[in-house]
This record gives sequence, structure tokens and C-alpha cells, in this order.
Amino acid sequence: MTTTKTTTTKDEREDLSYFTLTLQSFLNESFPELANDKTFIEERSELAAQTYADALLAGHTHPEASELSNEVLYEGLHFSKFDMLFKVICNEFDSQMPDDELRPFAMKMYPLCTDVFSKYSTNEPEFADSADYELLYTELTGTVAIHIEENGLW
Repeated sequence: MTTTKTTTTKDEREDLSYFTLTLQSFLNESFPELANDKTFIEERSELAAQTYADALLAGHTHPEASELSNEVLYEGLHFSKFDMLFKVICNEFDSQMPDDELRPFAMKMYPLCTDVFSKYSTNEPEFADSADYELLYTELTGTVAIHIEENGLW
């Protein structure tokens, strides 16, 4: 009987890293515009892994190291435009389509809403608590409603 030794390359290990998988899942869910940005994912994941290792070497506990690495992993990803659009669609249009169609519809609408989002400074961590958030919510609702009406979707 012959056995074959399989080796895992460094690239394959990195592809399967906890930080890469965690970030990829998060981006797929909330930041679809970044989900295919392999450079961003690789750089951010490597930085988070290094932060975790450095924190442990510095004497931090595993939970503390995890918290520090998560700060690095999710830096600048405070507010998800897609999540907001999905919330608008779920809250305002859920009676017009089956639940399993809400997310696919949001994915289709997302590129059509870039002009709406461009009018607001959504990068600020406190944006979700601002008056502009409510204005954006209303504008997104109108944009979706107009798209539905103009395209005879319901």
C-alpha cells in the first residue's frame, strides 16, 4: 500500500486562516463591495494575525489579543451601507416579496443606490445616530419605491 504525503503550502494555510475566513464572511454579509478585494482581505487578515501574535508575546490573554486583533480586522468598517439598504427593504417592502427574495433584491438594488449614499458621510462611526441617518433612510426608501414602480415589479 502506498501512501501519498500531502503538503500544505503557505498560501493554502493563509487562505484558511481564521482571520481571512472571518473577514471574508463579514464582508460577504455586510460589505459586498469589498468581498472580492483579495488584496484588502489578505493585508487586513495578515495584520490582524500579527496583532494577535504580538499581543500574546506582550503578555496579553487570548481574549485580550482577540479583541486587539478584531479592532485591526474591522477597522473602518463601522457602518454598512448594504446593511442599511437591506434594513430599509426588510422594514418597508417585506410585505411585497417573500423573505427569501429580500436579500437578493437588496443585492440588485445596492449598485443603484450609490448616488444616494454618496450624498452622506457614512464613514463616521456616529453616523447611525445622526439626523442624516434618518434622511438617508427616507431617501433610500423613495429610491427603492421608485425603482419598483418604474420597473413594474409589483
